[in-house]
Amino acid sequence: MPYTAPTDEHLHLLRSVLDFDRVSSTEKFADAGDDMVAAILSEAAKLAQDVLAPLQRPGDLEPAHLENGVVRTAPGYAAGYKAIAEGGWVGAAAGPEHGGMGLPLTITTLVGEMMSSACLSLSLNPLMTQGQIEAIEAHGSDDIKALYLPKLISGEWSGTMNLTEPQAGSDVGALRSKAVDNGDGTYAISGQKIFISWGDHDFGGNVCHLVLARLPDGVPGTKGISLFIVPKFIPDAEGNLGDPNSLRVVSLEHKLGLHGSPTAIMEFDGATGWMVGPPNGGMAAMFTMMNNARLGVGTQGLGVAEAAYQKALEFALDRKQGKTPVDGGTGTIADHADVRRMLLTMKAQVAVARAIIMDTAISTDLANATGDASFKTRAALLTPIAKAFGTDTGSDVADLGIQVHGGMGFIEETGATQYARDVRVTRIYEGTNGIQAMDLVGRKLMDGGAAAFALIDEIDATAKNAPALKAAADTLRETTTTLLAADMNARFAGATNYLRAFAITLGGHYLTRGATDANRIALNAFYTAHFLPQVAALCVSATAGDALLYALDTDALAG
Repeated sequence: MPYTAPTDEHLHLLRSVLDFDRVSSTEKFADAGDDMVAAILSEAAKLAQDVLAPLQRPGDLEPAHLENGVVRTAPGYAAGYKAIAEGGWVGAAAGPEHGGMGLPLTITTLVGEMMSSACLSLSLNPLMTQGQIEAIEAHGSDDIKALYLPKLISGEWSGTMNLTEPQAGSDVGALRSKAVDNGDGTYAISGQKIFISWGDHDFGGNVCHLVLARLPDGVPGTKGISLFIVPKFIPDAEGNLGDPNSLRVVSLEHKLGLHGSPTAIMEFDGATGWMVGPPNGGMAAMFTMMNNARLGVGTQGLGVAEAAYQKALEFALDRKQGKTPVDGGTGTIADHADVRRMLLTMKAQVAVARAIIMDTAISTDLANATGDASFKTRAALLTPIAKAFGTDTGSDVADLGIQVHGGMGFIEETGATQYARDVRVTRIYEGTNGIQAMDLVGRKLMDGGAAAFALIDEIDATAKNAPALKAAADTLRETTTTLLAADMNARFAGATNYLRAFAITLGGHYLTRGATDANRIALNAFYTAHFLPQVAALCVSATAGDALLYALDTDALAG
């Protein structure tokens, strides 16, 4: 289905809203000047539009399947992956010393958005590999780096992340997978993992699994977990593939969406693995993957939202029904007030989600380039907001897209439903959005709210001539103070609404800064009238405490 990469919006954000020059002026990212960034985004747009977008529908209709122990991927996926790898996109953010481009996370995130818009199922494959590259760069031994990084960065090999087990779910510390020292620098890894995105494929090369497991003397909980790299084929020192390892795909999950992406149940039966990082340091190493993966998942939600909006807009500008209510209109349903309301709501949410995600990426780049702890703290605060609001936006916009289509939206052939089905899981994996919200009001407020108040101060500076934004910022500040005085379960009760209030307020900040022409001024006015008033109500709920949640006991819930 047609997709047009919104590179003009990307460049507007970088130049006029978020001051990307701060990143390109650092020594680390000095090559990422305006011309180079525009050229990179242009090339990524061609890949997304011309190569990946045509694979979106076939992957849904002819999904990946398991055939005699081999995962067979959807038609065209192998060629699409080859184009991604040969373009250097898998290792775009990786260090040049092992063949990567060394691009800022900001730019690779925009590339990720385009790829997610075009074909989310296939784009999940390089995203997993990119997370593995980052973990090995940060925690791998020199030997592991030398062997694995060039292959992963080139896309010749791919990577996965194996955390979840049937009995553990989000409680990673309850895992049962075990690792036994073989006495030769390797470990025997045994256990079962579920929900493994791209656990296998037929693209060739090796599939390298990062697996969390417990040593025999590992203490209970997360502190006793170690991380291991366990390849599908055991390579020699030069990276040539040897014997198959003792692991297999037990089955592929039957899912609501993302049919083109094989989600595997993996079985490890004494498989040979190598430790990544120190003993019992697995969670620290895995969080290296997970933090940026959370930003990546928020970007997936954004990508699907952009694509769903484009499809809904295309339909609305073509569909004629009823008398147009405005003079000089299009003569289509886009003239009708409620349809126009939905389209503007979609457009505004996409713009805000993109700005939050890009602000998070820029803060991360500045932290990496300068070593300034304040940027690291800022990125950490924004990450749960970016993940949760980005994926909520994906689901909200995809759902509105169906509504814009009317009855045709409920028909599979239209293609609108696929966006809603594909994006729904993004609100769940890499930490559910409820977990993101609890992280925001819990761990991220452990500094006494200093990081949150600093961000609210930035919003205040933008709101000097924007009374509605100023009111929202004041309410958010008061709510943050109230939550800091509450016990943790009361915070958790209001966490989701607090996160959304924070995101909406940030949205007013970005749209006000970016209102540089008539259309953007009009969009900001719509957002000010229809979104910013929600902050007050959300904050009332966020500070209501937890007592009302338990007023009905479990028997009454069933009654």
